Amino acid sequence: MDSRSPNRAKQQGMAIISALLIAAVVAVIAAGMLTRQSVSTRALEADQQRVQGRWVVQGGLEISRQWLWEARQRDPLTRLDQPWAQRLSASGFEGRLEDEQGKFNLRNLVSNERVDEAQVEAFARLCELIGVSAGLSQRISQRVIASYPRLLNPQIATTTQTGFDSGRLTSPNASRKPENPKLPMLRSIEDLRSVDGINDALISKLAPYLTVIPATTWVNGNTATAPVLAANVPGLSLERAQALINERDAGRWFINRGDFVNRLRMPQLEISSVKVGITSDWFRLRGEARRDQRRVSLEALLHRSQDRLPQVIWSRVGV
Repeated sequence: MDSRSPNRAKQQGMAIISALLIAAVVAVIAAGMLTRQSVSTRALEADQQRVQGRWVVQGGLEISRQWLWEARQRDPLTRLDQPWAQRLSASGFEGRLEDEQGKFNLRNLVSNERVDEAQVEAFARLCELIGVSAGLSQRISQRVIASYPRLLNPQIATTTQTGFDSGRLTSPNASRKPENPKLPMLRSIEDLRSVDGINDALISKLAPYLTVIPATTWVNGNTATAPVLAANVPGLSLERAQALINERDAGRWFINRGDFVNRLRMPQLEISSVKVGITSDWFRLRGEARRDQRRVSLEALLHRSQDRLPQVIWSRVGV
């Protein structure tokens, strides 16, 4: 018997074990490479879906602008029976346009660098009608007013003054200079979250009735809700406002401002105090693009004018 056989067998066994170890290491490395490649592939696919989703929402935005432009060309009035008010579904995009002038515009609380007390009262009435406390209504008003420049003494500022303005508070023309905003300007009602007492539930409650438009506006009687109409017309009850809306939505749209005032049947009302019209220039688009399991959301504020396609004032795209 060969005495070297045990050693040879031992060496062969070690060689087999080494080969198995090497194969295991190679397998682990290969598995790692495949995993990394798979992760990289999924990340690339996700990026492609995000890019495609952004293109889809951009397409939805352009279609919405075209709808608003065509609606203006066909009819100067803005009503809820027009195509722009229908749900938009095209090429993977689902969305809807909202008439922001059918809501109470918080920007109206400050007009020409002065607090508009009538609008502050109208906002307080709206909050009462929709079940928001007077204290919270006041805090919201204070937050809005603090975000815009305003004259400290409007009465003095409206009188004719002459003289050199030294830049000091004692200067004769100092009262003409507006006080700088103390808080950041609002862009949407989502920015009210800093107000004490505002939470997600309250934002959802306010959303159908409130907006922030970067200009003072009237309320569109052809798109407004009953609480918004009742708040903007002093002395108009919620029940009467709802009756007007029921007539309107049945097809009796207001054809002009005079028609709206006449149908109020309030002869004692001071007409100049009624800030209600029948056209709209400001709209909000909300929608999303869906592709496989990926969703890309879009929110945008649009301004419509008579001589060009609506402008995008701001937009937010989220994944």
